[in-house]
Amino acid sequence: MTSFGGAASSGMVDWDLAVATATRLMRPGPDVSRDDARAVVSELRRHAKASEEHVRGFTRLGTEEIHDTPVLVVDRPGWVRANVAGFRELLKPLLDKMQERRGSSPGGALLGTVGGKVTGVELGMLLSFLASRVLGQYETFAPATRDLLAGGPADAPNGGGRLLLVAPNIVHVERELDVHPHDFRLWVCLHEETHRTQFSAVPWLRDHLEGEIQSFLAETDVDPMTVLERVRQAVQSFAGGRPEGEEGEAADEGRSLVELVQTPAQREILGRLTAVMSLLEGHADFVMDGVGPDVVPSVAEIREKFQQRRAKGASRLDLALRKLLGLDAKLRQYRDGERFVRAVVDEVGMDGFNRVWTSPNTLPTKAEIAKPAEWITRVHRKPES
Repeated sequence: MTSFGGAASSGMVDWDLAVATATRLMRPGPDVSRDDARAVVSELRRHAKASEEHVRGFTRLGTEEIHDTPVLVVDRPGWVRANVAGFRELLKPLLDKMQERRGSSPGGALLGTVGGKVTGVELGMLLSFLASRVLGQYETFAPATRDLLAGGPADAPNGGGRLLLVAPNIVHVERELDVHPHDFRLWVCLHEETHRTQFSAVPWLRDHLEGEIQSFLAETDVDPMTVLERVRQAVQSFAGGRPEGEEGEAADEGRSLVELVQTPAQREILGRLTAVMSLLEGHADFVMDGVGPDVVPSVAEIREKFQQRRAKGASRLDLALRKLLGLDAKLRQYRDGERFVRAVVDEVGMDGFNRVWTSPNTLPTKAEIAKPAEWITRVHRKPES
């Protein structure tokens, strides 16, 4: 197996072990013949290309010459490898700090090796759960390269991204929903192409998000034992078993791991990140609904069945994992963000809505996502005479 980080594999996270664990535990994909698989890959590539024109025409974004990013049709192991490469790059500053802190403590080197393997297994288990559920993903912080193992400045000195379409998952869901395969594949591509258009047409957006994420990580307590203790408390809270003396405290009940390991400063940053992600996801859903009727004949049936699938979830374990990982919050982002976009476009039109992409100052706050009229008042208010 190709190494993702050389010496980094013996640090805070064993990235190679994460990939190996995820690959070993992930569910097998749907039964598809070799010829059918080639046909699916070819069709997804055609749909991704066609979606560019549909999305840019509807959103009025990216109509000028813009930096292109690759489209990769991958299987589940390919999705895992791509995400491990992305995690490794994004988390490097935090992990370097934790490694330095651990290395200066007695027995730190040994603890680092053991801890890196434990963390690698845990990350692999998480990725194995997600690998069968993701239909597509725009990798905002990935290098602009077709090599799933590549990463870092040598590949993309000016940054970049890439669009991943997970072919076996798309086939699985279209069969599960019993919808027209051609229509469903194009529908998925419209959503993911919207994300690619958002970042390629708004050059500052990637750096802004990365800055927010790095600020969030910088606020993390880098003492490994403290981090582990916070995770332990989070799991106890989720499972309903609080430490003795806390039975009457319900403030943390039902919150996800991500929420429970925050400092006050992180909560502020997470609020801003939540608003941006709600905007991006809601905008993609709005575009799918706007473009869909013209190019996807069965869009109404697909939308209805897909919404039912989102709301229903699967087993109790699946629902529990969604809550623990904060994935239920992502579902709310689709809904709340789409309502925001629709309300703003109805009031000030597409060009008026597109002022949201002017600068970080014109992005909606978390409160404005819930109350679009407040964003309209702030961004479109007339100057005092």
